Amino acid sequence: MLFPRRISFPLAAAAAAALTLSACAPGGTAAEGGAGAPDTISVVAATNVYGSIAQQVGGSHVSVHSIISQSGADPHGYEANAQDKLAVSKADLGIENGGGYDDFFGQLAKGQVDDANVINVSELSGLEADSGAGEEFNEHLWYSLPTMGKLADELAGRFSAAQPEQAADFAASAAAFKEKLAALQSRLDALAQLHRDQPAAVTEPVPLYLLEAAGLSNQTPEEFTEAVEDGSDVPAPVLKQTLELMRSEGLGVLAYNAQTSSAQTEEVKAAAVAAGVPVVDFAETMPDGHDYVQWMDANTTALEQALGQAPQAASGQ
Repeated sequence: MLFPRRISFPLAAAAAAALTLSACAPGGTAAEGGAGAPDTISVVAATNVYGSIAQQVGGSHVSVHSIISQSGADPHGYEANAQDKLAVSKADLGIENGGGYDDFFGQLAKGQVDDANVINVSELSGLEADSGAGEEFNEHLWYSLPTMGKLADELAGRFSAAQPEQAADFAASAAAFKEKLAALQSRLDALAQLHRDQPAAVTEPVPLYLLEAAGLSNQTPEEFTEAVEDGSDVPAPVLKQTLELMRSEGLGVLAYNAQTSSAQTEEVKAAAVAAGVPVVDFAETMPDGHDYVQWMDANTTALEQALGQAPQAASGQ
């Protein structure tokens, strides 16, 4: 069944699709100059994380272009290129993180993709609205497994609106994806049973949703993580406080964002290693060769090992 280049979606259900340059592997970037099959839904995602999930739910019925697709890329300072602009201009559905994380996407999509055809994951999650007064919203939503389950359902609904004859496929794919998430969640629940409220530290709040699901309690001074996120120097008293935290008794793990390392975060990491605190690297973008579930499986395994728990069987991958 052929679709016009622009598919009209209702707000509650709309089609998504990857770049019509060419279908790509989960989290990959379509090859420049190619063309997606005319009967696929064209999705453009702000990052390969959301591109991977769209591909897993849509399968061969969608073609996906992820704007941020290289491991180690910094979405905060990203500048779109001509290929990205072309992808957005041809997209039927967009996926953005929102919450101030990927403002470049809104600038690209303006006048190109109708707002009703853009999924804003921050809005979908409901977590931003749930943030308490004065509480900083953690926009790194891909580490929230329940939110990614919501995204899978949203994608299945929008894809089904565009291709009703494939609705059963989309529903089955979303269900299979959520089943894998449930397996990961059960492992995190097991960690939480053993490590409820155990102190933990982070260099940035990137993996906090995952750490909290494992029962860990972040004790990092907020001024430290704010400075790291802003790319500014950590005030000397705050750095001292953070270094002392590394040496405190019972600290379970230091979650380290290697994509934004600095002399000060390296100093904190060295203090953790010296004190025997396990250090686990977490990233903002998927590593090459992984899909979303494989990536979260690896993150969960690393957390299990750091906390001294034997990892359970891999979650369906």
